[in-house]
Amino acid sequence: MKPVPHATSLRRAPVQRRSAERLTRILDACADLLDEVGYDALSTRAVALRAGVPIGSVYRFFGNKRAMVDALAQRNLDIYTERVTRRLQETGSGAGWRVAMDAVLDEYLGMKRTAPGFSLVDFGNQIPVGTRDAEPNTRVADRLTDMLSAYLDRAPDDDLRRIFLIAVEAADTLVQLAFRLDPAGDERVIEETRELLRAYLSRSLD
Repeated sequence: MKPVPHATSLRRAPVQRRSAERLTRILDACADLLDEVGYDALSTRAVALRAGVPIGSVYRFFGNKRAMVDALAQRNLDIYTERVTRRLQETGSGAGWRVAMDAVLDEYLGMKRTAPGFSLVDFGNQIPVGTRDAEPNTRVADRLTDMLSAYLDRAPDDDLRRIFLIAVEAADTLVQLAFRLDPAGDERVIEETRELLRAYLSRSLD
């Protein structure tokens, strides 16, 4: 089952498995409808209908559609973290920071291309759709710092958090450009992004 968002993003955290499964169906329906109708036309009633649950079940967890999409963004970040962690476990700890950076970028691109609703909300950067908020990138950078510090044999200190935040901000801007130029992601821009990240991170991680 997909991870359940942290309780702070919910009106009420699910306790029983059946409740957690219902929340998962609600968020899956929300993601699918975002791709089909967009954020403005999204409604809690349509999500309830798609998920096959009473409208009261949606309001048990969320006060409005913004809160629901926030929870979807949090779940996206949890899934992303799991994917990167699994990828790093497969490569082993001695592979080096460049391999780790490729895993971080590749898994983000994979979700951008395949995860329902992700292209609109990703980790919360574009909620409501069309706006940009820096706070989610800070959460991503903090998550990456905590996850990669042991892999890189570095202390998760303020310097490393700042380095990853700059890398995340740069990658976010350039990946958005790649997907504006090509719905599948312009490969030339993506490769330039990869080279830029390598050049920047090499100053601190080599």
